[in-house]
Amino acid sequence: MDNVGIVVDDLEAAVDFFTELGMELEGEAQTEGTVADQMLGLDGVRSAIAMMRTPDGHGKLELTKFHAPTAVAAGPLDPPPNTLGLHRVMFAVDDIDDTIARLRRHGAELLGEVARYENVYRLCNLRGPSGIIVALAERIG
Repeated sequence: MDNVGIVVDDLEAAVDFFTELGMELEGEAQTEGTVADQMLGLDGVRSAIAMMRTPDGHGKLELTKFHAPTAVAAGPLDPPPNTLGLHRVMFAVDDIDDTIARLRRHGAELLGEVARYENVYRLCNLRGPSGIIVALAERIG
């Protein structure tokens, strides 16, 4: 897998959020024209993209802000975790409580509570920018 694409309404806020999670901004670009239109099956595509990379360099998120055509919501703005389709991205963290506190400064809201899975993980879901659900996993065993 090369990357996971996420459409956002505020690119700067999304970059700040994922940077706080430890990802690094690999690059930014503007996309438009025939290739973008053909690939996406849309007309008049104009978008800004930020490519975020995990510290180990193995995982990437492509954050996209559409300027044209305008992005559309597929359902409720804050869909529940059981919504069909891609609904979350999970990150391994060293300190889940610290990570939650840092992400709250970027508008993240805890969904449910931090749960313990046996004596192996502490887990939670947060809602971040553009309604993105981010899961966190802290290995404890």
